[in-house]
Amino acid sequence: MAAEDSIILDSAEATQLYGKAWADTCRAGDVIALYGVLGSGKTQLVKGLAEGLGFDGDVTSPTFTIIHEYIGGRLPLYHLDLYRLESVEDALRAGMDDYIPSDGVTVIEWPDRVLPLLPANTRHFTIEVASLNERLIRPGVSASA
Repeated sequence: MAAEDSIILDSAEATQLYGKAWADTCRAGDVIALYGVLGSGKTQLVKGLAEGLGFDGDVTSPTFTIIHEYIGGRLPLYHLDLYRLESVEDALRAGMDDYIPSDGVTVIEWPDRVLPLLPANTRHFTIEVASLNERLIRPGVSASA
């Protein structure tokens, strides 16, 4: 997967294009952990990733459903939003263990709630709000995430 250096993106569209570029390097079983405050652009990044994997439907935040599956592309994409969960037990009750490992790419928003469940090779990225339109994406977890 690309994106080993920090990058500033100046719009939602740029964030989607960045996510789309990730798709070329994704393999079955990849897990991506996305950290960032509400509205930082995590779902925009997932929209681009889904498009890059060949999914052509709507991609929305699974805040209330916890998990969205996007099937029909080169690889399935499993998008988990754990914002409403409080514990590892909540995540397991929601079925998270069905998606790690998986036959596709699993992206987890708010992964801090389930760190013990994440495999060692999970790719961690933090998205920070740099300005009204700009987002800073960096590998790893920032102190503010």
